[in-house]
Amino acid sequence: MKRLLFYLIMMVCMMAGCKNEARVIYETFESYPVRKGSLSEMEYTSNVSNFHLWSPNADEVRLLIYNQAEGGHAAETHHMELGDDGTWHVKVAKDLKGKFYTFNVKMNDEWLGDTPGLFAKAVGINGIRAAVIDMNETSPEGWENDHRPALRSLADVVVYEMHHRDFSIDASSGIEHKGQFLALTEHGTHSPEGLTTGIDHLIELGVTHVHLLPSYDYASIDEHTFKDSHYNWGYDPQNYNVPDGSYSTNPHQPETRIKEFKQMVQALHQAGIRVVLDVVYNHTYNAATSAFEKTVPGYFYRIKPDGTYANGSGCGNETASNRPMMRKFMVESVLYWMREYHIDGFRFDLMGVHDMATMNEIKQEAQKLDPQVLIYGEGWAAESPLYASDSLAMKANVAKMPGIAVFSDEMRDGLRGPWNDDKKGAFLAGEPGHEESIKFGIVGGISHPQVQMSEVNYSDKAWALEPIQMMSYVSCHDDMCLVDRLRTSVPDLKGNDLEKLDMLAQTAVLTSQGIPFIFAGEEVMRDKKFVHNSYQSPDSVNAINWHNKAHYQWVFNYYKGLIAMRKHHPAFRLGNAEQVRQHLEFLPVEGSGLVAFCLKNNAGNDIWKNILVVLNARREVAKVTVPEGRYVAVVLNGMVNEMGLGFLYGPVLSVAPETALVVYNED
Repeated sequence: MKRLLFYLIMMVCMMAGCKNEARVIYETFESYPVRKGSLSEMEYTSNVSNFHLWSPNADEVRLLIYNQAEGGHAAETHHMELGDDGTWHVKVAKDLKGKFYTFNVKMNDEWLGDTPGLFAKAVGINGIRAAVIDMNETSPEGWENDHRPALRSLADVVVYEMHHRDFSIDASSGIEHKGQFLALTEHGTHSPEGLTTGIDHLIELGVTHVHLLPSYDYASIDEHTFKDSHYNWGYDPQNYNVPDGSYSTNPHQPETRIKEFKQMVQALHQAGIRVVLDVVYNHTYNAATSAFEKTVPGYFYRIKPDGTYANGSGCGNETASNRPMMRKFMVESVLYWMREYHIDGFRFDLMGVHDMATMNEIKQEAQKLDPQVLIYGEGWAAESPLYASDSLAMKANVAKMPGIAVFSDEMRDGLRGPWNDDKKGAFLAGEPGHEESIKFGIVGGISHPQVQMSEVNYSDKAWALEPIQMMSYVSCHDDMCLVDRLRTSVPDLKGNDLEKLDMLAQTAVLTSQGIPFIFAGEEVMRDKKFVHNSYQSPDSVNAINWHNKAHYQWVFNYYKGLIAMRKHHPAFRLGNAEQVRQHLEFLPVEGSGLVAFCLKNNAGNDIWKNILVVLNARREVAKVTVPEGRYVAVVLNGMVNEMGLGFLYGPVLSVAPETALVVYNED
């Protein structure tokens, strides 16, 4: 009610032409001026620090200087002056390094409360106050020589999604810096059985990109108790442009989290692995107390006519990417992470909340820094956003966003079953009617004459212009992991059925023309105790048990072998829709639970002339008719070997139950 009254007062003032000696009245949010140049809010030198805050409708703005990160009173108060683009400025002519600061905005005779600013780049513990630091002192040795690993094409990408704590917290990881950024800098770590863990495990697996769940400063973890067993995925943004302190060795020291994040990126780059940052610009943790709302009330959010927040995020609010300064904020934030932290890609949470124009501008500007920057997101929203659906970055509109990818829930649910019913299976459970959804995933979400779109789940027409616009996956962090889903949805699992179906699912993912995406730990049969939404579950649920690598070494070797085969053979990653339609042909099969296709005529200039892939989810041997000839088996009975696992002969190939077969010939 108080917030609604505040907006009503603002509207009355606008209509009545209320005057204030500093304040300018704007009739609509769209008429607000856009800040010129960078959104930087603090520029430090040892002699003077310059402070800036965009708040065009404010009556007054104060800068408060503190000696500590929390508690106590301001040691200094400085009144800021309004510039001509809605930005307030003040210079403090002394060395402020080591101090903390906040801004306080007055509007309609009400002080809105302290905020670290819209674009804080360093903060104290729990992100309450921004910190004055010298960013030049946060770079690790050799940072100026850090380079992005070479990447020929986005078609070459294999993504590994991980959470800092999950990956390293278990005692079996052998990692010293458990649950921290530095965990990914430690080489030579092993499980108790002597098998590689940590960054060496990623190198051995062969992935090209590590997708880090949100690593900016988020609100739900108390950094005072960060060593305790507290857990969150991090989808509750507080300060978008500074790493979270709970993953650092010392959240009390503002420089530490920044330097250690850079050390992590540097180590991954040296290992030949690019880094993707999960970004959540679609909402904030608490709108009413956010820096956005305490600086320019209402502007950064979509507001319903009754004064309440629109809720496309399902988290209580949705940001207004379509407004010029929110768009500028998102673009500049992405570029800042690329420049300052050398980030190589971004995964946009609930990207469907954002407008397409903003996403396209982000892609265009990011490509200027790195032509092979990877940008993908969820092509949906939790609820209907308060914006025209034909202008949103939804999956159905991805053809209007060149070079941006979205997740294929068609392929995911075609493989394992619907997202809204953990107990219901699909292709892997032997349920009929899901083959076309699998085929749609195999071609990378593009139109293909052999894919009957009327039988594909969720989509009645192809949405990708190119296969690199589809993320190919079967599970991720925010759902049952693959092992749990198989145990829940596939009846009467016996013997090694679980492992076989797990590997079959990933064969579909890693032989598809989309960009493969693997959830961390799937390669060692990770489970999460059947918890569907584990965002606040303890380590006993979320941690990867590295003993599994020894127990399921044949599964790990299978994943590793598939990734290597994909890397070595361009037929599996053509990256071009016309090439896919020209070279990928589905083979005729009878009955359900079977998908077979051929990559023909040295697709992508592959050295293998004709490659046949068969996915058999049946509980019995499947027979597939193929052209006559001799074939070299490279995936057979749960094994992968590019050098060959024996010869098979057409015109009929036999495929073992619940397995994939990959063969090639030179005829």
